[in-house]
Amino acid sequence: MKAAVIVFPGSNRDGDVARALMQAGASVSKIWHADHALPAGTDLVVVPGGFSYGDYLRCGAIAARAPVMEAVQTHAEAGGLVLGICNGFQILCETGLLPGVLMRNAGLNFICRRQHLRVERNDTAFTRCYAQGQAIDVAIAHGEGNYVADAETLARLEGEGRVAFRYADAAGVVTPAANPNGSLNNIAGIYSDKLNVLGLMPHPENLIDDLVGGTDGRGLFESLLAA
Repeated sequence: MKAAVIVFPGSNRDGDVARALMQAGASVSKIWHADHALPAGTDLVVVPGGFSYGDYLRCGAIAARAPVMEAVQTHAEAGGLVLGICNGFQILCETGLLPGVLMRNAGLNFICRRQHLRVERNDTAFTRCYAQGQAIDVAIAHGEGNYVADAETLARLEGEGRVAFRYADAAGVVTPAANPNGSLNNIAGIYSDKLNVLGLMPHPENLIDDLVGGTDGRGLFESLLAA
């Protein structure tokens, strides 16, 4: 698999996700935000976490208009895989590749901690190495992770099985207490209508090695390589 990791001014998780992809067996190139094209043969584009353009205006609003994002949109529209993590999820929503918005956390605080997620389906390119309903342990680090969408959009996401992950407890039970930021329906990640674009707030790339306390994040990257 050939993966392209987009780098914006303020990106700070590009190195982490590149390492996770390489550990899984991918070939990785870093692409600068001002570039106008992706490398030939790119299979996967990753929009990483961080604080692109200092989060001015709105998180992801400026990055969504960077020259490289036109190529990312073209790649997605042609069926190519796109993964947006944390700030990357915000950017994908700002480009229109995913519906909804990420608002300030309900408690108005930046949250940085471990967090369990429930895998809602395991028949996508991103989740085949997990079990449906599995509780996975990943990391969160965000101040604007509160997923919000209008009632019609939310019903469509639920009805079409486009919720990828939900915030849950260690047993995989979805409860209000397990929701760290107020996201509607405990949503931690969603798919596009073709299931080839995934946006999620948590950071699976930060838990891929026992040395840092866990490996549950590996499944996402191994799934992509298997796909």
